[in-house]
Amino acid sequence: MLDSAAKPLLEIKDVCQRYRTGSGEERALVLDHVSMTLNEGEIVALLGRSGCGKSSLLRIISGLAKPADGTVLFRGKPVDEPSAGIAMVFQSAALFPWLTVLANVELGLRAKKVPEHEARARALKAIDLIGLDGFESAFPKELSGGMRQRVGFARALVVAPNLLLMDEPFSALDVLTAETLRTDFLDLWVEGRMPIKSILMVTHNIEEAVLMCNRIVVLSSNPGRIAAEIQVNLQHPRNRLDPEFRQMVDKIYALMTRRPVPTAPARDGAFSGLGLGMSLPNISTNLLAGMLEAVAATPYNGRADLPALADDLQMTIDDLFPVAETLQLMRFAEIEEGDIKLTLAGLRFAEADVDVRKKLFGDHLLAYVPLAARVKMVLDERPAHWARAARFLEELEDYMSEEYAETTLKSIINWGRYGETFAYDEASETLSLENPQ
Repeated sequence: MLDSAAKPLLEIKDVCQRYRTGSGEERALVLDHVSMTLNEGEIVALLGRSGCGKSSLLRIISGLAKPADGTVLFRGKPVDEPSAGIAMVFQSAALFPWLTVLANVELGLRAKKVPEHEARARALKAIDLIGLDGFESAFPKELSGGMRQRVGFARALVVAPNLLLMDEPFSALDVLTAETLRTDFLDLWVEGRMPIKSILMVTHNIEEAVLMCNRIVVLSSNPGRIAAEIQVNLQHPRNRLDPEFRQMVDKIYALMTRRPVPTAPARDGAFSGLGLGMSLPNISTNLLAGMLEAVAATPYNGRADLPALADDLQMTIDDLFPVAETLQLMRFAEIEEGDIKLTLAGLRFAEADVDVRKKLFGDHLLAYVPLAARVKMVLDERPAHWARAARFLEELEDYMSEEYAETTLKSIINWGRYGETFAYDEASETLSLENPQ
């Protein structure tokens, strides 16, 4: 039972972070005034898609990075550097290959000048706790991926931190190994056998967040802001097939696919709805066509529940959402309350032959994706009907980071080529209205 009157273990106040170029120049916001707390006895998830700033926030909390603005307080004191009371488990265990399991786990204690006999005893206890008793003398190359990750957990737990930070610790494992490790970890937590007060974990897996956490903090993207905080009151152990569990998963899917409400007017000199500041995901046209075909087919027949579709297609939210939202952007589908429904154009595309698909895609690209219309307009206006790709890249960098600008332009080029809206010559890096010679 959480003590609501107790002082939070962790306080995050108006934290902002920015992208930086290779030269150190500050660019667009990664995190925008993020504020939250973490109390003792909680497992809290930071849930969001890639690029929403989850891992950046975790690094700031751990003391491995400094925010551009805002403060982080751990037990009431500012976090300016790595703290003895905070430990972290990464996506990859990152073990030293020349050290045994025991030596890898002891490493943090040795750095703290813990006496050798005490370090040995604590490391052996942590190894036993995490289920690796008997593997103390093994080297990382002798272990499976799941066992290496268990060593990473033991290395974090051996220092008896108050707060354990976890950055997608199960995502690099196969499904069955991840499920076993997740279950064992939860059992230790529920039984009170782990020497930690609270856990803050980063994930992009909605079911994982509902399965493990007391509270879920949903981050929106570009920049990362807290979109919602959701309390999970289900008792452990949780059953994925339980109606309340499924309802919670559906609720979060609906929340994360809700259309954002525009908050800013168009930039000076730009007509309303220009939308050049909208970053685009790097999604292949094969993937877009494949999802249209999947939703159009039985058993969905044009409308699919996103959680069910994700299970059927074996896609995470980082894979599923960008495809679904691109189809919505291009008016081939609508997303509402966690469902994706094909429009008449989407159904027509799914049933059409290749030539009709290309024409339909090109028409929708120009009608509904502002950057594509912008490229076509510039090419139309120029006497030679060509332009360097760098010209559009520089324009995009006024709105977004270099990385997002490059991804966005690459997507427009690929989509434009598929829809035969414009051509692109790789050698000269130029766009044109004619096929390159």
